[in-house]
Amino acid sequence: MNKLYPSAAAALEGVVKDGQLMAVGGFGLCGIPEALIAALRDSGVKGLTVISNNAGVDGFGLGQLLETRQIKKMISSYVGENKEFERQYLAGELELEFTPQGTLAEKLRAGGAGIPAFFTRTGVGTLVAEGKETREFDGHVYVMERSLKPEVSLVKAWKADKSGNLLFRRTARNFNPAVAMAGRITVVEVEQVVEVGEIDPDSVHLPGIYVHRIVHNPTPEKRIEKRTTRSAA
Repeated sequence: MNKLYPSAAAALEGVVKDGQLMAVGGFGLCGIPEALIAALRDSGVKGLTVISNNAGVDGFGLGQLLETRQIKKMISSYVGENKEFERQYLAGELELEFTPQGTLAEKLRAGGAGIPAFFTRTGVGTLVAEGKETREFDGHVYVMERSLKPEVSLVKAWKADKSGNLLFRRTARNFNPAVAMAGRITVVEVEQVVEVGEIDPDSVHLPGIYVHRIVHNPTPEKRIEKRTTRSAA
């Protein structure tokens, strides 16, 4: 089955709609699906609840969707380096569900594994645990966290075959596999596309059963958040 679509816009057509729960891979700007985020912006869908480790930076990544007011709520673990995010949140224009980073990763992994909830010690006794069930195990208090099952997941990988078997590259793997597994529909942006059989099965990081659509973006911009340099010695 060929899952390849001719453009990011085509890959999102008929998939995205107003008010969805959506997950987006990446960590900072590393491993974000740049073309899919831009196409999501251009689609005009609004009222989105977006699960992502953070919300990009001003003018790039998910920051583009904040500028166009398409996101109503973020489920994140880190929201620094984005002045528009800060402005909207402090003005009461943007909802935020802060989630510890490891808990966020596990909520996505559990969602992809069909596990509805789990217990963790992270967040006990803090605002994170308010309103949630707690239980004692072996003398320690744990808080129950519900898993996340987004309607749509947008993911970045390095290479895919036409059946959707994926390889990620170095730290760009980050949240992407868990995001891909959790989504009811997963759309993946890749730099390289090969024929089925060209990827060694032992090299596959995520099998194609989790991938529904693929878009080829061979030349992503790959911005970094902060460029730090020093003069030569």
